[in-house]
Amino acid sequence: MNRTLFVAAPILVLGLTLLPGLSGVRADEGAYITVASTTSTENSGLFGYLLPAFTEKTGIEVRVVAVGTGQAIRIAMNGDADVLFVHHRESEERFVDEGYGVKRYPVMHNDFVIVGPATDPAGIRGMEDAAAALAAIANADQPFASRADDSGTHKKEISLWAAADIDPTGASGSWYRETGSGMGATLNTASAMGAYALTDRGTWIKFGNKGDLQLLVEGDPRLFNPYGVILVSPDRFPHVKAREGQAFIDWLMSEQGQQRIAAYRIDGQPAFFPDAVP
Repeated sequence: MNRTLFVAAPILVLGLTLLPGLSGVRADEGAYITVASTTSTENSGLFGYLLPAFTEKTGIEVRVVAVGTGQAIRIAMNGDADVLFVHHRESEERFVDEGYGVKRYPVMHNDFVIVGPATDPAGIRGMEDAAAALAAIANADQPFASRADDSGTHKKEISLWAAADIDPTGASGSWYRETGSGMGATLNTASAMGAYALTDRGTWIKFGNKGDLQLLVEGDPRLFNPYGVILVSPDRFPHVKAREGQAFIDWLMSEQGQQRIAAYRIDGQPAFFPDAVP
């Protein structure tokens, strides 16, 4: 099944036209929203592909703060974003339940994969049980590079270690290497060390410094990676640009937005799959 390095600079795109769903209303010149999102949506190139089309339609500039999911949620919980666009459903639903967000919309998905050195000393190539693959890496004392940054990818990794009944943090500094960095930097570490790593597929396809790394494990249903988008609550934070933020969400969920997500390719491979429109 084929399904993107640090905090990225904001994407700034400009335009002026009608807001979707708001007939006859134009975005004010210079109108913008701030979207707290993940490194994968930014560095995969997806936002660079999507946002110009949204701005051309609405006149709304989108400024993206691309960090790990945990940090993106904290930014939104502080009222420092208008929209949250991340990939850890449990945290997203908690964000809404606690009154920080209005509603979670399922936008798209891809999957996680486990990559590692071509020699594969842990012998995980072709395994379909991701937790068992991590256990094999641990039992073989082979280096594993973890983001360790509370991102959606890190949260997924933690859940897989728990499924394997292993706490790798006890081996921190030996075979378990905690980078505290984004996905690209962590893959760079894995490439330099000949280490294994968990990554989202979009980042893996886009990553240019693979070196000896190869995709070794994929296809476990537990590696499913859904993305959701949420308007930050204007009731809790009156300064939130609710009209413009909801216009962005409505566009993402529209046929046009979903078709653009489906059409985005990296090296000819689809990076994300739309969830709102088949």
